[in-house]
Amino acid sequence: MKSAQLSVLSIRALVLLGAVWLTLPGLALAEKPDDAEALRGVEVGRVVWDINMGDPAKLALYLKVMDETYEDLQRQGVKPEMVLTFRGPSLALISTDHTDVPLDHEPHYEAIAAQIQTLLAKPGVRMEACSIAARLLELDRKTLLPGIAFVGNTFVSQIGYQSKGFANILIF
Repeated sequence: MKSAQLSVLSIRALVLLGAVWLTLPGLALAEKPDDAEALRGVEVGRVVWDINMGDPAKLALYLKVMDETYEDLQRQGVKPEMVLTFRGPSLALISTDHTDVPLDHEPHYEAIAAQIQTLLAKPGVRMEACSIAARLLELDRKTLLPGIAFVGNTFVSQIGYQSKGFANILIF
């Protein structure tokens, strides 16, 4: 009889512990809402990200959001096709030359490099850097992070991808 009472108490304790766990903010894993209405009839999600920013902390954050966007599309049955085009001051953030980078910014540059490699490992992701911006910034194309294609003009890339049905999202 004692073992049956102990078993009932153990089950009640587990149920109570589970209920408390689910009500603690930040600990419960709430199901993420879907985007069913917007994605109705969409089989492939094509986006070209127009990246033109010079803030390393912001870019590191945006790259995480782009990765989450990729995962959200997949989770909802849409095949992601993403192109990240870097122009303007963003080129300095995707360079391996950190000669003039303040020491307190180094972790952001490392986060950017890691997130870029994570994204490039995903099917359907491509990255391009603008040769015009490189020329204006006097940035050596050999210092670009591995996997980023060097193109003549990312404005031309934007025109081409948008003509192929890619949505354009500005990141600045």
